[in-house]
Amino acid sequence: MDGAERREQVRARYAAAATEADGCCAPAGAGPASVLPPAERDRFGAGRYTAVLADLPVTAVTASLGCGDPTSVAELQPGEIVLDLGSGAGLDVLLSARRVGPSGHAYGLDMTEEMLALARANAASDGAENVTFLAGEIEAIPLPDGAVDVVLSNCVINLSTDKPAVFRELSRVVRPGGRIAISDVVADDDLDGDERARRGSWIGCISGALSFAEYRAGLAAAGFLDVEVEPTHEVTDGMHAAVIRGRRR
Repeated sequence: MDGAERREQVRARYAAAATEADGCCAPAGAGPASVLPPAERDRFGAGRYTAVLADLPVTAVTASLGCGDPTSVAELQPGEIVLDLGSGAGLDVLLSARRVGPSGHAYGLDMTEEMLALARANAASDGAENVTFLAGEIEAIPLPDGAVDVVLSNCVINLSTDKPAVFRELSRVVRPGGRIAISDVVADDDLDGDERARRGSWIGCISGALSFAEYRAGLAAAGFLDVEVEPTHEVTDGMHAAVIRGRRR
C-alpha cells in the first residue's frame, strides 16, 4: 500500500468515526458513549484524559480517538497561540481555548471534512469564539512561519506517511523558543518495521509508529531541543502511548 492509499484509508476511518459520533446518543445519565470498541477504551479515547470533560459538547468527547491528554502537559498560558494537529472533533482545541483565554487562540487542523464539520458545530455549541478549524494535512500546515507558541497532537503523527515532513512543518510554524506537547504511540527501539506491523494496522495507530530513538532523532534533526519521549501506558506488546515534549531552537 502506498502513501496515498494509506492516507485515504485513514481519512475514511475518521470520517466514519465522525459520522458515528454525530449520530449516537447515550442513555440518560450514562454519560457519552464512545466510537471505540470496548476493548480499546482503556488504551485510547476520552478515558485517557485527566481534565474534566462533562461540560464539553458530547460529540467532542465521543469522537475522541487519542492515546493521551496532551493539554495536561502543555502548560498553556493565557494569550498563547496553540495549534492541534489532527484535531478531529475538537476536544483538545476546546480545552486549549479555555486555557489560553480570550487573548489567545486555538487552531485545529484536520484533513477530514466530516470531522471539521463536527468540530465547528462543537465549537459553536461550546460558545468558543477564540478557535479556528483549518482544512489541510499535517505535512503541509496552512499557517505562516512562526505562527504559534505551542503545537499539540493526540495520536495522529503515527498515521502520517511522511513523518520527516511533519517534523519540518512543526519546526516552521512554532516560533523560536516555542514548544510541542504531543501524545502518540511509540515502539520499543528493538522492534523493526515488520515486527510493528505484526502488532497492529496502520490505521489502528500501531504499524506506522516511530521508535523512541527515531522520534528523538527526527525532532532533533528538525530543530527541537530538550526532546523527551516518556511512555505513559502500553497499548500492545512493545508499543506504548507516550508524551513527547520539545522546545524550538
